[in-house]
Order: sequence, then C-alpha cells, then structure tokens
Amino acid sequence: MAKVLVVDDEPNIREVVSLYLRRDGHAVVSAGDGDEALRLYQQTQPDLVVLDLMLPGLSSLEVCRRLQASQRVPLIMLTAKGEEEDRIVGLGVGADDYVVKPFSPRELAARVEAVLRRVNETQTVSEAEKVLVFDELEIDPNTREVTVRGEPVALTAREFDLLYHLASQPKRVFTRDQLMEAVWGYTFAAETSTVTVHMRRLREKIESDPTQPRYLHTVWGVGYRFADR
Repeated sequence: MAKVLVVDDEPNIREVVSLYLRRDGHAVVSAGDGDEALRLYQQTQPDLVVLDLMLPGLSSLEVCRRLQASQRVPLIMLTAKGEEEDRIVGLGVGADDYVVKPFSPRELAARVEAVLRRVNETQTVSEAEKVLVFDELEIDPNTREVTVRGEPVALTAREFDLLYHLASQPKRVFTRDQLMEAVWGYTFAAETSTVTVHMRRLREKIESDPTQPRYLHTVWGVGYRFADR
C-alpha cells in the first residue's frame, strides 16, 4: 500500500480518482489548491503525487518545484490540454508521467501502479549494474549521476531510466512500445509520444548538437537506439 496525494481543483475528479486508488489498496489524501497540497505533503509525506497542471492560486509548476527541491517524489501530472508543449513543461519540472484530461480513472490508476513499481525497482539497483562510460559521457546507475565532459547533467528520474536503458544495450533498436514497457512499466496501450518528449529533452541535455545527435539516434519508422558515433 502506498500513500498518494491527489491535487485538483475539481472536487469530482478528486473524488473519482481517490475512489479508484483506494480500491487498489492505497491510502489517499486530496487537496484543491497548491497551498493546501504543500501543507498536506509535509503532514503526510506521500509516496506519490497526482497533480493537476492548472491550479488556482499557487501554480502547479511552483508546487512541483518545491516538492522536488525538498525530496524527490514520484509525480504524475494531469493536464487539460493535449499539446506537446504542456507535456514538455510538466516533464521538465520533474513529473514522471502525464495524463491528458479527460482521462479514464482506471488508466490513471494503472499509471500510478506503474510509476510506483518502477520506483521500487530503481531503489533496489543491482550491484551488477556498472558505470557506463562513452568518451565524454558517463552514466552511474548507483548514484544516478550523469556527466558530460566532466560536468554534471541534471536529469529527471524517468530521463535517467530511459538513458540508462538505451545505453546499457548500445546499438540495439527499441520501439517506443518496448521503451514504454521497459522504462515506464506499461504493458497496456499507452501514449508513446511520452517517449518522444523524453528523447527530445535528453538530447537537449547531453548532446552538443541535439539536431545532429552523437548518442541518441532515431531509427525512422522503428524507434531509437544508443550509439557513440
């Protein structure tokens, strides 16, 4: 059982989401605005936060920044828009995933399970996992640190997981569905554009020229691969 904080200014959404999560055995607390969310977070120390992108008062992006600044917490962002820019904003401030409104409460509950499962797996990193070094790029799975030309690069938890999964099997081509299952833990049909957004952000962070990537390559019509060309 996990503790989940649900933050949305629409009471009906909070009620329905809370119902589905409690059915899965989780303890749920809910908040209607950013200030209340921060108070409840400090009081309850939840294992995961479901946060609406559009909140009255204190913005959800500021809420997200404050949560991630104190201690890394798994977070799923809810957005009323389907534009890619909104997804990028949410992922950029540390969200592990996003769900576009209107959404199926059952799917959201499944995504909560997937994120929690992935976090648990990450916390039990095998000692057999080695530091990966590719000339200017170094990836350490034990400290979850990435450096480029000796300089640290700040990645979100999901960005790191995606990079390490690709880099640990260089030259192998992965489809977006395979990456969704391996990195996000989704075995059901999911919106694979999530992978596209994460790849774009990774290239912006580790590539000298994101338009001509050295490490993260697109295999058109198939997916992605890691190669040090």
